[in-house]
Amino acid sequence: MTTTADRTTKTNRKYRVIGTRPIRHDGHDKVTGRAKYGADIQLAGLLFGAVLRSPHPHARIRSIDTSKAAALPGVKAVMTGKDLPEKATPPGNFMETLADPQVLTENVMARGKVLYKGHAVAAVAAVDRHVAEEALELIEVDYEVLPHVLDVREAMKPGAPILHEDLRTRTTAQMPGDTPDTDGPTNIASHVQFVQGDVAQGFKEADAIVERTFETKPVHQGYIELHNSTASWSTDGNLTIWKSTQGPFIVRHQVACILNLPPSQIKVVPMEIGGGFGGKINTYTDAVAAVLSKKTGHPVQVVMSRKDVFEGTGPTSATHMRAKIGATKDGRITAVEVNLTYAAGGFPGSPVGSGAGTCLAPYKVENLKIDGYDVVVNEPKSAAYRAPGSPQAAFAVEPVIDELADKLGMDPMEFRLKNATRTGDRQASGVPFPSIGCVEVEEAMINHPHYKAPLEGPNRGRGVALGYWGNAGMNSSATINVTPNGSITLVTGSVDIGGSRPALAMQAAEVLGLAAEDVHPSVGDTDSVGYTGVTGGSRTTFATGIAVIKAAEDVRDQMIKRAALVWETQPEDVEFKDGVFTSKKNPEDTLTFQKLASRLMGTGGPVTASASADPKQVGPSFSGMIVDVEVDPETGKVDILRATLFQDVGTAVHPSYVEGQMQGGAVQGIGWALNEEYFYGDNGVMANSSFLDYRMPTSLDLPMVEPVVIEVPNPGHPFGLRGVGESSIVSPMAAIANAISHAIGQRLTTLPMSPTVVREALVNGDK
Repeated sequence: MTTTADRTTKTNRKYRVIGTRPIRHDGHDKVTGRAKYGADIQLAGLLFGAVLRSPHPHARIRSIDTSKAAALPGVKAVMTGKDLPEKATPPGNFMETLADPQVLTENVMARGKVLYKGHAVAAVAAVDRHVAEEALELIEVDYEVLPHVLDVREAMKPGAPILHEDLRTRTTAQMPGDTPDTDGPTNIASHVQFVQGDVAQGFKEADAIVERTFETKPVHQGYIELHNSTASWSTDGNLTIWKSTQGPFIVRHQVACILNLPPSQIKVVPMEIGGGFGGKINTYTDAVAAVLSKKTGHPVQVVMSRKDVFEGTGPTSATHMRAKIGATKDGRITAVEVNLTYAAGGFPGSPVGSGAGTCLAPYKVENLKIDGYDVVVNEPKSAAYRAPGSPQAAFAVEPVIDELADKLGMDPMEFRLKNATRTGDRQASGVPFPSIGCVEVEEAMINHPHYKAPLEGPNRGRGVALGYWGNAGMNSSATINVTPNGSITLVTGSVDIGGSRPALAMQAAEVLGLAAEDVHPSVGDTDSVGYTGVTGGSRTTFATGIAVIKAAEDVRDQMIKRAALVWETQPEDVEFKDGVFTSKKNPEDTLTFQKLASRLMGTGGPVTASASADPKQVGPSFSGMIVDVEVDPETGKVDILRATLFQDVGTAVHPSYVEGQMQGGAVQGIGWALNEEYFYGDNGVMANSSFLDYRMPTSLDLPMVEPVVIEVPNPGHPFGLRGVGESSIVSPMAAIANAISHAIGQRLTTLPMSPTVVREALVNGDK
């Protein structure tokens, strides 16, 4: 593991709690099995729901007959898309749903057409799961099977099967009501474009140009816990939902949209979550469980099977990409042209905008043109997956950077550092970068022993690549209560996926001079804490942390006033440091935080504070990977020999969890690079919808990933934090591709780089 000596920092500030490694607050419950996840909910009269899904990737629904299922003993209710309101209505802030409300509704339950194999068409509630599953077999659906399309290039061609007759191409600058770019129906939902400088002139100035085309397949987030939802619709019209989710407030708004309810009538109780990585943001089963609960008068629980998770929830996008980069002989990049086409699945909304906005982030480029296309195909609606859109785009750019450096006879890292982006340089969008650590990451990579170590033996190669994620801010809320024994309770609305509970507790402890163990953090439901955005976008420890700090500062100020009352002086005459209150007029008068807390009831009553935050100075995060591989020329199998992951984290609140996030992202990137993919047959049906056939790496496939934590403080946070959860997944695929290229002398341009693909490249040349 990384030690403090491994951490590169630009600050000499020292903290009492920040940077230490306390045991996580929820650790005992997690390891002993006491923690409650979504499927652990048990309620009186609980019924069990099951969902019928389409066997076809594209078909028109002529009719659905549920009468036999409804007549089966033990079945209490049946529903179809007709049981959902015809038109979804966005309550309040439309953007809080993170999706078009109508898309949410039609994805939850098909109405008129099914758009992918696994699209939900009906559901039942029964006394147990076995009866529910038996009832599904009795539902008769008459389908008119339609031609399907899975490849984005085919979907864009004239004459391709059209998924939505009313879909027209729009640019990202257009607003609802604006005239679309196309007259007739199309599968191209949107087009995003970034242009700077004179690209044609830039390529004229180049002494060397490299152009490549790349492809990636859909991959799943791979969380272990299944999607679940338990809903209870009470007689007073209020709905309560228990579930594992990355964002209870997002679920509340999504369900409110689908069911045309005011959000105030819905309470979402977040349970512990067994992984998400972006895949547990959107709703799939909540409205279904809610409607079945309303029909039956009982709480209803719906838990997906693993097959349903693969076929009925969102993977990340498949892509077809092209990158063209030119540079002068002294290594200055003169022009870049990138074309990104992302598969959105059955409904618009791929992360192509993120890919377009991040793909050139590590490089200062004066002349660039980036085009991104969001294309619907007959696959499940795409969902976020850790830095959504950015890993694919990096896979298109970083290998071309590597190949261009080789063509110029330059060291690949020296070439990158020569063109490294710095604070104030403009992003592809034209917005200047705030304080960033791109150069610091690259310098750490160049100077690391891994980069300088000899790599001996045949069929071995070393690769490097850079990664970037812009991170997010958004709204967060927190509430702190001081207890009589001097500890505090901390309630936030942020679901803890990877250690945010202790990281938030540590920020409160730092402000109040407490030990991390004196803070008791919990995640509140949507009725118990102020609005809080999703746990995603690498925002939680940063943004919710600012809300926590504000609340803690309020508590501190209130406690100062209480100390002043005790000493019959003014608040400005009280000093607070390291958990101790001291009278400036009489330094012998001191009270610890704990001692003063025991006297609150005699000085005005309980001390509590709530705060919200909507930070704007988000700290982007750069990362990079060095990886060594060995390729078996007989089988094409690639073994990872050594991997080192570098990342600018701003300030590492809890270094162990920071390192864990970095290692987790790197491992997922390795799986994406070498093994993982949705494999579709000609019939449009996924052929590997189980963890047996969907190959994720295990500990036997991996070396220890060494994390190198780099700290360039973010001025937008009191302690200098940057989000750390996503940047680490961006570079591994490109780094491994570069390493394989150096090992076998062939450039691979498709993911995954499985043994079959590698072997074919060895036999037939570049793939």
